[in-house]
Amino acid sequence: MTQALIPVPLEQLAIPTHMNGTDGSNRAPLSNAKQIAADDDLQAIETWLAEYDASEHTQRHYRKEAERLMLWALIERGKALSSLSREDCLAYEKFLANPTPAERWVGPKQMPRFSEQWRPFNGSLTPASVSTSLRVVNSLFSYLVRAGYLAGNPLSLLRRRAQRAPERKQVERFLEHNQWLYLMGSIESLPQESIKDKRAYERARFLLSFLYLLGPRVHELAKHDMTSFINVRGLWWWEVTGKGGKTARVPVNEDMMKALQRYRKFLGLSPYPTPKDRHPIALSLSGKSGISDNMIYRIIKGLVQRAADMLEEQDAWSAEKLRAASTHWLRHTAITHQADAGISLLHLQKSARHSKLETTSLYLHTEDTAWHEAMQGHKMNTPNTTREHTPDVAAAPSVATQDKPKKRVTPSTEKPRIRLKP
Repeated sequence: MTQALIPVPLEQLAIPTHMNGTDGSNRAPLSNAKQIAADDDLQAIETWLAEYDASEHTQRHYRKEAERLMLWALIERGKALSSLSREDCLAYEKFLANPTPAERWVGPKQMPRFSEQWRPFNGSLTPASVSTSLRVVNSLFSYLVRAGYLAGNPLSLLRRRAQRAPERKQVERFLEHNQWLYLMGSIESLPQESIKDKRAYERARFLLSFLYLLGPRVHELAKHDMTSFINVRGLWWWEVTGKGGKTARVPVNEDMMKALQRYRKFLGLSPYPTPKDRHPIALSLSGKSGISDNMIYRIIKGLVQRAADMLEEQDAWSAEKLRAASTHWLRHTAITHQADAGISLLHLQKSARHSKLETTSLYLHTEDTAWHEAMQGHKMNTPNTTREHTPDVAAAPSVATQDKPKKRVTPSTEKPRIRLKP
């Protein structure tokens, strides 16, 4: 399959009939009642993905995993997805940890999907990412078995070693306060000469405020419009439908409302949103449509690079950490800085929309600070350079004299030592 030697997105796949899955060795018998209309593997995957139309973020993630598996099956194993066996799944698990040859499978991050440089991977997957990938693939196979398309799920046969759940660590992918200030300062370095420059400047300023003050997941910001801002009994809230399709309200504080009013005023809109205001939260520079979560990501990464360059000379370590930041780091930063500001754990949980309080607890760093400060009392026991604490080597008794009886000093002749208080 010459075309498939260079992986391409599912939409561009042209699969020969003998590998499209119509005669896959793991296809369910014709006597089985099929619950979906798909006749080949690509159609079957599209049907499965359509089940997640309500969640664009989940659908995109699942498409990525199904795409990787199908391309691997075609290119590396020379067979249809519906012909994969248990042995194939074992090989795929190893492949995920080290996609080779790299020149075929690994490409730059954030490459446009239909670019010639696009590749299914950005590098090797961590053990946790491999597990996540296999869970998605398992979900795909299980769905196709239930739909009567596949005879069985080859992944379910894989032996899973019992592993102790790793201890959850504190969140570390967040910006320190000084890094955040540099990121905010990077906005002022943006050009503002033309109308287009000013639109980009105001949008970037608003996006940073939104991500920091409300702490959303980036796809939540991209998919909501101005009607998501609601007023209840004189208080403004952001009503967001997020992970798992759950809807919740997040308080819109004074700083967030000022940022919203500033952006709306720049766009020529009323200061406050109305119940019928369908404008996207973040507009394209043309002002005709909203922007995707990928575009928001790229805007923030551009600001991050600017800020890191500004910080480099003063603090190279902080600059390097800042350079790695992404939009999701800003969600972590928002929650961490709220905790630093003394906001209660219960309110943090509600604003972050965590189902478990223990998840929110991972953002608390006050105990670490107190621990670090306490350890400052543990110091090296080395001689001080002051005369008071420096031992008088010349006055030390020699081996020859140290056993001689010392002259007893009576209390009447002994002078007390007095230490002056500073």
